[in-house]
Amino acid sequence: MTAKPEPRCSARLIILDQEGRLLLFRYQDEHKPAFWSTAGGELQAEEEYRDAARRELQEETGFKFEIGPLLHEREDIYAVARSQPARWVEHYFLVECDRAGVPSRANWTDEERTTIQDWKWWTLAEMREQPKSFLPECLPELLERALGWTRKRPSRGA
Repeated sequence: MTAKPEPRCSARLIILDQEGRLLLFRYQDEHKPAFWSTAGGELQAEEEYRDAARRELQEETGFKFEIGPLLHEREDIYAVARSQPARWVEHYFLVECDRAGVPSRANWTDEERTTIQDWKWWTLAEMREQPKSFLPECLPELLERALGWTRKRPSRGA
């Protein structure tokens, strides 16, 4: 009988700049070809998703912006920088930036320094041109959803 994959909880970040571009990191590890994905990571002991999102934003980018609403939840089984696949339970939070900054590597773990190869601010049009480049593949739809949400709410100055 095959053991059920161990659950891993992860907070992920849909980080948007003022132009509606999404910050993604290019990951490369031994499990799959290179792919683009959001900043974020595993919850620590006794940590809630929103708290992990706040911590991961600071650790992986150096940015200090408010963690916005939960946009998406998903589960999938995959291995990233781990020897065994895990059942990932992911929550995606919106983060709106007032500028497209350069992410800081100052607080990256050794694993992040090894697996994160590059970063880029992506437009929705650019993402739609390369649909198989993202993990999860629904990232273009998440960006579209986030852009729709930001257009519907009152502006920050109102």
